[in-house]
Amino acid sequence: MNLIIVGMEYAGKTTLADEIIKWRNDVMGKPSPLGIVEYHDHFTFPWLGQWDEISEEDMATFMSLGPQLKEMFSRYQFAYHLSDQLYRDSDHILLGFHIEDAIFAPRYYGFGKKGEYGDRSSGVRAVEMEVMEKAPETVLVHVKATPEVIRERMRTKPHERTHLKDEHIDEMIEEFDYHVGHSLLRNRIVLDTTEATVEQTIAEFVEQMGPLMSHEDRVRMQAHATLEAAKG
Repeated sequence: MNLIIVGMEYAGKTTLADEIIKWRNDVMGKPSPLGIVEYHDHFTFPWLGQWDEISEEDMATFMSLGPQLKEMFSRYQFAYHLSDQLYRDSDHILLGFHIEDAIFAPRYYGFGKKGEYGDRSSGVRAVEMEVMEKAPETVLVHVKATPEVIRERMRTKPHERTHLKDEHIDEMIEEFDYHVGHSLLRNRIVLDTTEATVEQTIAEFVEQMGPLMSHEDRVRMQAHATLEAAKG
C-alpha cells in the first residue's frame, strides 16, 4: 500500500496514519519486511519524526544550520524516500512529504522560494513524476479542517515542535488545496476532520480507499483472511 498523506498541521494526519496502520494490520496483516517505522513523517522541520534518540540538543543544533544546509538535508530526505529499496516494501506511507515541504520551506526555513535554487513549488511535480514511475497506484490523501478548527486545536493542544503561525493558516490551507488539486497523482482521497470523529474519519478513508486498492493489496487481504479463517 503506497500512500502520501498531506494536510495542514493540526488537521489530523498523524492520528489518521495511526488508525490506517491498525486497519492495515487487521485486514492485511503486518507488512513485509517489517521496518523500524510504520510510516515516514520526518519532512517538516523541526519535527523530524518519532525518533526518541534525537535529543533536544541535537535538534537545536540542526535548526541552527543555515538555509543552504537545511535545503541539502531536505533533498537527501526526498532522494532516500524515493529509493527503489523502500518502494520494494509492501507498504510505503509518507506523511507531509513534498507538498508540505513546498508550503513550509519558503515560509519558515529560508529556502525554496519561487525562482530560487531548489524552488520547491515547481519541484512538487518533479517528485510526483518519480512517484508515478515507481508506484503509479500511489494514493494521495488530503486531510483537511477549517481555519477556525485548526486555530482551536493549535490553542488547546499546541505541538511542541512547530513553526506554524496563526496569521499564515488561511493562505497555507489554500496552498494545500492548490497543490492537491493540481497533483499528477491520479488516485486521491479528501477527508475533512472539521466535525468528524477519529472513527468517522478512518471509516471514510476505508470507504474511499476501496476502489483504489492495488491488485497486490487485494491479494494480501485475501491471503490474510484465509490465514485467519484457518486459525479457527
